[in-house]
Amino acid sequence: MDFSRYRDTNLCRDLHARRNMRRVIFATLMLGVALPALADNPGYDRPGYGFTPAVLGLGDITVEQGLPDWNRDRQDGITSSQYSADSLLRIGVGGPLELQLGGASWNSLRQSGAGSDLRSQGRGDTVLGMKLALPSSNQAFSWGLLGSVEFTDGAKAFRSTRRQYLLGAQFNLQASEHHSLGLYLQDVRSGGADSSLLAVSDNYALSKTLTLYAETAWLHAPDQGSGTLAGAGLAWMITPRVQFDAGFDHRLDGAAPEWQTNLGVSVYFGR
Repeated sequence: MDFSRYRDTNLCRDLHARRNMRRVIFATLMLGVALPALADNPGYDRPGYGFTPAVLGLGDITVEQGLPDWNRDRQDGITSSQYSADSLLRIGVGGPLELQLGGASWNSLRQSGAGSDLRSQGRGDTVLGMKLALPSSNQAFSWGLLGSVEFTDGAKAFRSTRRQYLLGAQFNLQASEHHSLGLYLQDVRSGGADSSLLAVSDNYALSKTLTLYAETAWLHAPDQGSGTLAGAGLAWMITPRVQFDAGFDHRLDGAAPEWQTNLGVSVYFGR
């Protein structure tokens, strides 16, 4: 059978999807830059593991977009490399609550080795979540909870076999004016089994607009075992409403992704 037409069609669709994604990202970024600078921005959930334990004000919106993010892993002689345009829409619903809608609008996966070379494109599953900012009597300490459900509605190559239910807890300590520490705990339940994650981060503000971070994480999945990884990155506030981020994580040992990188932009549409 001649597969050349099939490959060309997939390539055209992939290029078209990338062009549309770039147009949407550019338009969103330009709108964020054009908005007035005055903004009570509570922070972004990108980059790194965990989230900011603060919520948006009522009616405020934040868009956080991978440009894309990338990860690579190697198991049993098969190397997997995946690009994901992860998207997160955060909406302030009032009080200590925030609604979140996420997913990867575009994925590209290549698996090679052991005599095979497979490529897949498509969108990921939809994730619906709710964040709760918890009260604290200490101004230097903040914490929050995040619960979400991931539906099985993505493309076949990127769809979870069962719904996944996530519960995460974030703890932040502002140790000094420029230095903060973070602890993130996460449990994901799917099909009666639990996957766990514990991540610690160290953040240092070089200036009012540039922050460096380092993180290390321990992961456990019932079908893969445990592993650890570590990485670093930066977040750059180019305006009070727009942030760029870039960073990486590398496996130290065990069952963890060999490489993960993040490159993204976040825009705050508050009043």
